[in-house]
Amino acid sequence: MKRELINRRNLIGGIGAYCSLSACSQNGLHPPAPPPPQFAAAAFPLSTVPGTRHLIDASGEAFMIHGDTAWSLIADLSREDALFYLDDRMARGFNAILVSLLERKYARNAPANFYREQPFRTTDDYGQPNDAYFAHADWVLRQAQDRGILALITPSYLGWEGGSDGWYSAMLANGADKMRAYGRYLAQRFELRSNIMWVHGGDFNPPNRGIVRAIAQGIRDGDRRALHTVHTTVDSTALSYWPDEEWLSVNTVYTRSSISSVCAGEYRRSQAIPVFFIEGAYENEPTSAPPPAEDDLRRQAYQAVLSGAFGHVFGNNPIWHFGGPGLYDAPTDWRGQLSSRGAQSMTLVRAILSRAEWPLLVPDLDGEFLIDGAGGGDERAVAAIASDRRTGIVYLPTSRRIGVNVGSIGGGVTLTWIDPSSGAPIAAAPGPFSGGPHFIAPPGRNAANYRDWVLLAEAAEQV
Repeated sequence: MKRELINRRNLIGGIGAYCSLSACSQNGLHPPAPPPPQFAAAAFPLSTVPGTRHLIDASGEAFMIHGDTAWSLIADLSREDALFYLDDRMARGFNAILVSLLERKYARNAPANFYREQPFRTTDDYGQPNDAYFAHADWVLRQAQDRGILALITPSYLGWEGGSDGWYSAMLANGADKMRAYGRYLAQRFELRSNIMWVHGGDFNPPNRGIVRAIAQGIRDGDRRALHTVHTTVDSTALSYWPDEEWLSVNTVYTRSSISSVCAGEYRRSQAIPVFFIEGAYENEPTSAPPPAEDDLRRQAYQAVLSGAFGHVFGNNPIWHFGGPGLYDAPTDWRGQLSSRGAQSMTLVRAILSRAEWPLLVPDLDGEFLIDGAGGGDERAVAAIASDRRTGIVYLPTSRRIGVNVGSIGGGVTLTWIDPSSGAPIAAAPGPFSGGPHFIAPPGRNAANYRDWVLLAEAAEQV
């Protein structure tokens, strides 16, 4: 197996240097971030393999979704700004973006794009797509493809509870036949884009599933290669509302609480299809009390991936809507948020999980490795062990004494605390260790003054 990081041995020092460089962006000055240590780009298209819980790329390598929410990218930004955004996200290690193909409300010229091209030649008529609009969309998706970025594309966002910010009412008015024809148009229009996963729905579990199903079927009429999933209403999963759809190849979790238990539950399903965490709390949005801090954003990512998800998607206000109207006030414009603390944390999430040999990790759902101190709820510590028994990893949302079974790793084992806010490593204790239980506590607060930590256990000869 080719490793995701070319220079894994020096990863921790590399991500520490990356974080220091990123921290220099202040007062609205945000040059593109220096790249983290040589993340390998995916070879598209992606596909599923029966019996596995992640995707593979065209070269056979495992693909972890490490995404950014960019709902209004196609509709709101000029080409120049779209390139600026994509270059920044690629440099920070993001390899996927969640985007609406059609924007009803959250763009400056909605439903038209930056160049005032409407999506349909006649208002809301899906039978009359405006090729100029979709040509711009294709240009954006090609730029993402060239940068190794997966496009999680919602072909027709339904809207919160099917409301006025989405297209559900218009879809019902058009009917299933037009929606299927629209799907066929999309398959033909984007036939050269091998980096698309279609994300149907959008913040709603529609009473009329047929109107959504018709788009998926239309796309599949022209393209059997593409993967399909669903963005449900909050506190729901794709398989729970769409359990018997033959086009549904990837499962999703959308929740802001109990992330580890929900992801673990989907991982344990008898329908063993890959699942990823598609949406949770957003940076700078007060959907909880208090609003999510940087450690909450890290917790979402680690709890998802270490509980069975093959990836996660990060969200920031105002990046998700760029220059368009949003739901909440934001501290700066979208450019001023590109190097946010949340974004810096996400770069470190990918780097740390890569050091832990992410493609080999199996969630420790039965407590074989993390034997004490797991806790519960949103403060639950989560763990995973590599299938080759060379690596184990624990994420602690809050500092506490935990017990780990180093014997489950095999051979002499080194234990290293990694600060998830900076990437700095701290040796846990003189080692290597062997045998059974070892009890240990993290070294107080991390560099950002939070109490979350990562513990990495590695077979001694691997270091």
